[in-house]
Amino acid sequence: MQKNTKTGVLAAVFFAFLFLTFAASAQDDKAKRPSPPVMASGIINGNSITINYGQPSVKGREIWGKLVPYGEVWRAGANEATTIAFAKDVTIEGKTLPAGKYGFFAIPGANEWTIIFNKVPNQWGAFKYDAAQDALRVTVKPKQAKAFSEKLWYAVNKHSVTLTWANTEVAFGVK
Repeated sequence: MQKNTKTGVLAAVFFAFLFLTFAASAQDDKAKRPSPPVMASGIINGNSITINYGQPSVKGREIWGKLVPYGEVWRAGANEATTIAFAKDVTIEGKTLPAGKYGFFAIPGANEWTIIFNKVPNQWGAFKYDAAQDALRVTVKPKQAKAFSEKLWYAVNKHSVTLTWANTEVAFGVK
C-alpha cells in the first residue's frame, strides 16, 4: 500500500510539473499576446533601421490624452519598450545620434511630441525609464492621419520614420 501511495504522489508531482511547464511556455508565445510583437524596417540613405514594438489596437478606446496620457513618457508601443536600431550614425531632426540600438519613447502632446532615444533598449514598458540615460531628444509636430489606423504602425520611409495610430501620425526626419 505504501508503494502505491508514493507512486501516486510522484505521478501527481510529475503531471503538475508538466502542466506548469506547458503553461509557462504558452505564456512565452508573444505572438498570442493582445498586442503582438511586430518589426518595421527599412533603409534611409544606406542606413538600415529596425524598429521592434508591441502592436496595440484601438479597440474603441480614446487613445491620445486618455489611454496614452499627454505629457507623460510612453513606451511608444505595448509590452516591452519599443526599440529602434541604426546600423550607422544618423541625424535625427538635425541632431546627431550614434549607430546602435535604443529604447524608443515619446512624450505625446496635443500639439507637440518629444521623441526620445534612450541608451537602455531592453526594458519593460517605461516603468524604469531614466531620463539620465537619454542619448537624444527631439521635438516634432503630430498631424491628422490620412486614414484611421486600428493598430499602431511604424514605417521607415524615404527620409523619415512615421508612427501612425488612431487618427494621429507622427514623423521624425532621418538623414
